[in-house]
This record gives sequence, structure tokens and C-alpha cells, in this order.
Amino acid sequence: MKPFDLVIRGGTIATATDVFVADIGIRDGQIASVAADLNDAREIIDARGLIITPGGVDPHCHIEQLAATGLMNADTFETATASAALGGTTTVIPFAAQHVGMSLRAVVEDYHRRAERGAIVDYAFHMILADPRPEVLKDELPPLVRSGHASLKVFLTYDRLKIDDEQFLDVLEAARTHGLMVCVHAENHGMIRWMGKQLMARGYTAPRYHVPSHPRIGEVEGIHRAIACAALIDQPIMVFHVSTAEGAAVIHRARGEGRKVWGETCTQYLLLTCAELDRPGIEGAKWICSPPLREPSDQEALWWALEVGTLQCISSDHAPYRMDDTGKLARGPKPSFKEIANGMPGLELRLPLLFDAMVSKGRLGLSKFVELTATAPAKIYGLHPKKGTIAPGSDADLVLWDPSRSVTIPDAPRRDNAGYTPYAGRTVRGWPVRVFLRGHEIVREGELRAAPGAGRFLPRRGGWAAVPTGRLEPELDPARNFGANLRS
Repeated sequence: MKPFDLVIRGGTIATATDVFVADIGIRDGQIASVAADLNDAREIIDARGLIITPGGVDPHCHIEQLAATGLMNADTFETATASAALGGTTTVIPFAAQHVGMSLRAVVEDYHRRAERGAIVDYAFHMILADPRPEVLKDELPPLVRSGHASLKVFLTYDRLKIDDEQFLDVLEAARTHGLMVCVHAENHGMIRWMGKQLMARGYTAPRYHVPSHPRIGEVEGIHRAIACAALIDQPIMVFHVSTAEGAAVIHRARGEGRKVWGETCTQYLLLTCAELDRPGIEGAKWICSPPLREPSDQEALWWALEVGTLQCISSDHAPYRMDDTGKLARGPKPSFKEIANGMPGLELRLPLLFDAMVSKGRLGLSKFVELTATAPAKIYGLHPKKGTIAPGSDADLVLWDPSRSVTIPDAPRRDNAGYTPYAGRTVRGWPVRVFLRGHEIVREGELRAAPGAGRFLPRRGGWAAVPTGRLEPELDPARNFGANLRS
């Protein structure tokens, strides 16, 4: 047998189920062997003292995406995926965003051109359906599914994006026919509009009023309604960016009843709170995202939901807008909270922040870190075992972590194009020092070593059945109070 192209020797390997010391032999871009004492290789890297995880899979990020308002977000595929690579993420699933009147096929083709030109890491697409006309569902969707697009997203809020319940049921039926995962932004549109009008009429326009403009109960109602519609059609759904304890409780109960529902939360909901928006002037605009940041008690509930499996993955929901007239201040230097673009950067720092929280600080541990940031999203979206794990036959997407390195995040631009980070000033322990994509080193000690276009499209089929639902164990009975479970 021909020698390995590369052997990574003596590192502590972490998967979603095990942590152990071994060598990794890589051949032709794939992991060929995980064993002790691998020697026959063209190159050997000594990884003793380092932790090796699969490359991160970020299943929810917005890249080079045109908003329904006509505003383009700050990142190109090159800048966004460069930042992903530097943070240890080797696979991203951004959106091909259809708006009203657009051809879904033409939209997907356009996003493919952008990604082929600029992507540095591997990628797939969720298709956003804002205009699910019969001809879109009947004529345009099937060939896109056949070409490897296995998930789509709908919004239950936003004036120019939301679909009504009947349209949602049409989408769910089409998804069931073609074996797609449906991802949902689940908030009550009427509540958001009504609260926004009440706040604006009373002169409450500062960034901090974005939080009450998205009432907590609106998330609860939106998730309830999404699950009910999906149950009618018997179609799996993923609830995106769960932000509240009550929203997680809805999913907890539904999964206990055997509903085909999954849930994710995001780095910001675990590590930031609504207090960030309460800053002088317009500064709080940097922390405006939707759903908004919530309370410390919600953070605790979301961590608990991740621990017990109510929520299955953590994304960045990277949505970068600069703090200037190209982004959050496009409507003027002193916009109301209603006029500020929603979204924050987070693709680069997702893994380092979560490694610090989960591994260095001991919350949930190393295997759970791998599960929530790589393995589970790869399974849910049809990328596993090619992505998201360390095993023979998998792509050699690997991150080498120095668990002792401490880094203070500067108040300065990062590799993405947002121009700021919402996590400035935090010190994290544990840092990705080398990153490999399909066996090629793309990052070494903060230096990017890959060119735009190095990333590949990942065609997918299904995937949701790989992460089973079903009734929870008796001690996690959803009939019990969610808060009581948290405290116990």
C-alpha cells in the first residue's frame, strides 16, 4: 500500500463519543487510518499536547446575501470563509435567498457562481423560499433537489419574507415529497409589528427597544405554530436560533411527544445578553439581531436544553453588517431600532468561544463540543460521515487546538468584513493553531494558506433521519416544568 500523504501523530483525538490518543493517517484527502504508531508517510506532524477535533460545521450563516430590503451584507464568500477557516470551521451552509418575484433556480445558480469564485472552505446551501408560487414548488424545486440541495428555509415574520400558514403547508408538503429538511424562523409577525408600532409611537426608538419589540411569547407562538403545521403534514422541521427558555420548552415537549422537530441555538444567545444593547447613542446597534438577545436565565435554560438533547446544534447565524452607511446606518446616522439591519458577525469566533465555554471552563465537555458544533449538524443536514467526524473514509477536515493558549479578543476588525466583533474584550483559553481541509493545511498559526475557490460544493440527499426523535427518558418527561428540570 502506498504511504500516507500525512500522519498527524500523538494528538488527543476528540469525537462526539470518545476522546483518545492516536495517530491519524491521511491519504488522497481522506482519513485512511486512526491507529497507534503510523509511520509510513511523506510528512509527519507531531501533535502531542494538542487536541484534534473534526473541522467545524456551521449550519446557519449568511454570506454575500441580499436582504429583502435591498441591503447586501458585508461579506463576500472569500471574506466570510476566510474567517471561518481561521476559527476552525471547514464547512458552512449559507443561504441562497429567493425574494418575491424571483426564480428560485436563478437564485441558486447565482449563489453557486459567487461561492465557486470565493469560497475557501467547503459549502452547501439552504434555499430560502419567500415566494413559494405553485410553479416554484412544482417545476423549479425538484431539479434543485436532484442536484444536491436538501434543505430550505422559510420565515414566519418580516414584511418582505414571511409566508402565511397556507403557503407554509404547501412548502411542507413539497418538502415531504422530496425528502427535504425545512428550517424555520419562528416568531409571530403580528406581535412584532404591533409592539414595534407601540414603542415607536411613544418615542422609544433607541437600539435597546429592539428587545421588547420581539416579545418572548412571539417566539413561543411561532414555534408552536410551526410544529403544528409540520405535524399535520408529517414533515421534519428545524427551528432556527431558539433564544428563550419558553421556546426551548416548546421543542422539549414536542420531541417528548415524538414530533419530528429539531432545534438550534447560536453562540450569541449562550454568551451575550440583552444588556449589551443598552449603550450610549447608537452603539447598541452592534448587538441587534433577531430574535434579540435575552436574559441570563435564558442562557442557562439553553445550555440545559443542549445538554439533554432538546437542542442539537449551535450555529453562528453570522449576519455581518458594518456600522456605517453600507450597513446598520444605511437609513441615517441616528436610525430607530426599526431601521437598523438585524445581524452580527460570529463565524470566525464560534468555535473558539464555545471551546472556552464548553471545554476550558468544563461546561458539557469535549465530546459534547464536537457533537454540537460538527457531528450533529453534519448528520442533520446530510453531510455525515463525510463531514463532522474523525474516522476512516471521512474527509480529513481537522482542527489542532492548543488547549493552554489564552487569547484576548481585541476591539478591532477581524478577517470578516463586518469591521467589529460583538465579543471584544473577552479572553478565551484554547485556540485553533492548525486547520486542515481535505488533508490540506489551510491555516497555520493565524496565517491563511488557502486561496479563494479552494472550497467545494457538497451535494446532499436527506440527512434528518440520521438523528432520531422519540420519547425522552422518564427523568426528562416534558410534562414536568422546564424550569424545574433546569434547577434539578
